[in-house]
Amino acid sequence: MQKYSRLLIFVSVALIALAFLFPLWDIAIFAPQYPEGLFLQIWINKMGGDLTNVNILNHYIGMHPITPESIPELKFMPMIAIGLMISGAIVGLINKRPLTIAWVVIFTLIAVVGLADFYKWEYDYGHNLNPDAPIKIPGMHYQPPFIGSQVLLNISAFSYPGIGGFALMASLALAYVAAFGHLIFKKKKA
Repeated sequence: MQKYSRLLIFVSVALIALAFLFPLWDIAIFAPQYPEGLFLQIWINKMGGDLTNVNILNHYIGMHPITPESIPELKFMPMIAIGLMISGAIVGLINKRPLTIAWVVIFTLIAVVGLADFYKWEYDYGHNLNPDAPIKIPGMHYQPPFIGSQVLLNISAFSYPGIGGFALMASLALAYVAAFGHLIFKKKKA
């Protein structure tokens, strides 16, 4: 399992690199004003898609504009990913199970903190509304779905991992197999 562990770590590191080439998260919004849909893509270091039109639509219900420059995560996420890749490559070269397990634990903590931060961002975005919004419904919030779909008034929102997000999930899964594969593939001794 030792040689496979090293290979799996290197593949895991390569999959992290895909987060720089593809969006981490995709959000689609359909409204009567936009029957063809509005699409947002969250990349590791930027946001793309129909951001201007999403901000126009969100203005009516009091959501604050999305300004990528004001999202600090877009500045430091690339550094975290590069750190994971470098440390993963070192772990793969050394190929010692305790180091591999430590790397997987760190990777897992980063993933959990990242997803919690994304949820918090969505929560704040959908709950901290401008009280002077043109459309106000007491008690109504407009938090986009974390994952899946949701109907908010006459707006349908869909939120799913993008290719980069799936690559990170696959990377973490392979890292787990590299660290704990001996438990899965343990040969019984006679």
